[in-house]
Amino acid sequence: MSGAALFIKDDLHVSDTRIEILVGILNLYSLVGSLAAGRTSDWIGRRYTIVFAAVIFFVGAIMMGLAPNYAFLMVGRFVAGIGVGYALMIAPVYTAEVAPASSRGFLTSFPEVFINSGILLGYVSNFAFSKLPEHLSWRLMLGVGAIPSVFLGVGVLAMPESPRWLVMQGQLAAAKKVLDKTSDTPEEAEERLLDIKNVAGIPADCNDDVVAVQKKSHGEGVWKELFLRPTPSVRRVLISAIGIHFFQQASGIDSVVLYSPRVFEKAGIHDQYKLLGATVAVGFTKTLFILVATFLLDRVGRRPLLLSSTGGMIVSLASLGLGLTVIDHHPNGQLPWAIGLCIASILAYVAFFSIGLGPITWVYSSEIFPLRLRAQGASVGVVVNRVTSGVITMTFISLYKAITIGGSFFLYAGIAAVAWVFFFTYLKETRGKTLEEMDDLFGKKTEEKKDGEVQMAGEGSNWKA
Repeated sequence: MSGAALFIKDDLHVSDTRIEILVGILNLYSLVGSLAAGRTSDWIGRRYTIVFAAVIFFVGAIMMGLAPNYAFLMVGRFVAGIGVGYALMIAPVYTAEVAPASSRGFLTSFPEVFINSGILLGYVSNFAFSKLPEHLSWRLMLGVGAIPSVFLGVGVLAMPESPRWLVMQGQLAAAKKVLDKTSDTPEEAEERLLDIKNVAGIPADCNDDVVAVQKKSHGEGVWKELFLRPTPSVRRVLISAIGIHFFQQASGIDSVVLYSPRVFEKAGIHDQYKLLGATVAVGFTKTLFILVATFLLDRVGRRPLLLSSTGGMIVSLASLGLGLTVIDHHPNGQLPWAIGLCIASILAYVAFFSIGLGPITWVYSSEIFPLRLRAQGASVGVVVNRVTSGVITMTFISLYKAITIGGSFFLYAGIAAVAWVFFFTYLKETRGKTLEEMDDLFGKKTEEKKDGEVQMAGEGSNWKA
């Protein structure tokens, strides 16, 4: 959309405000998908939910590619947005539930790896189609997105269902088969199955192929446990997930990704072909460093990567704000050093984001929720992520017109600084922990111990009486 927006503005004769809405509204549309994805994935399974998301993606891309006017384009954007919401919630949850603890960080960062590969391919397609006639170029830029969704929908059918979802359905034999294939050792597969059975309330000595499990309500109890009566450990998990999702987007990444041609234009690059070429460099840098992050997540840990990543983002955003402010104050003079500083700062910013805050947000929020709350908990994280992104992208043009483009990035740097403090003081390290151990990490054992002490004290006072 970043490159297509340049041609849509001229071809359909729409204002900056309409472009701003078109670019950012996808994030708000995706709320429909992310809110529905939790219940859908509990109902039909994680795997078929991904297939469903792929179908929605396909329809949305075709509609946008064939759009005759702005209104139809917005409808296509709405359909695609629902698919985005589904995919953002289900991909990390599915991966976290299938992966063994030893490589969960590496594998759960894959959705972010391929989101960035998609962004890079989007930039490349913008560059490739930019020489075509105006009315055709943007339609191909958007319509070509239908191709990957076909591979996704077909490819997922060859993958196993989540063993945790299978246990929740009472399908123990099927779950054991998946765990045998996806664990490092047979002992680990057995241990993972015991942990999941324990969380699902199935006796450890039950080895039937299929068992009857108590059907849960349609999520009402889960929402109550998350928001109305959370235990201290659930509250901490919820705040951690909401916080990391909010700060991932509030620090301005989508403003750089979606408006990079405008930012480069403000930095002094005016040739449209060069602008789109510079955005390819952004996509390439983002993808390269996300690949680096996948190999570090399980070796270095979540917290060190997160803190160093956010620290680098603060410096890069402040440098970008400085460079853009200097260029703003010298509208007629060419300042090669300031242009160079802006380009280097943008590339450094996306590199630091991609090596930590980008992938860790999805890894962390998909692994910390207890099994019974995971689908809906992950949905809450996606909702916060998309609302924040929507607000940021739908206000960026208005924001930089109000406080200058340099001021906008100084503001993002300030938000990133607050994020660093939150991560340092509040987030726990989860590297190497199984999903079933997260409860203890976030304080469930402490709560149970306190409850036990209270109960014993009550029994003691009754005995004395």
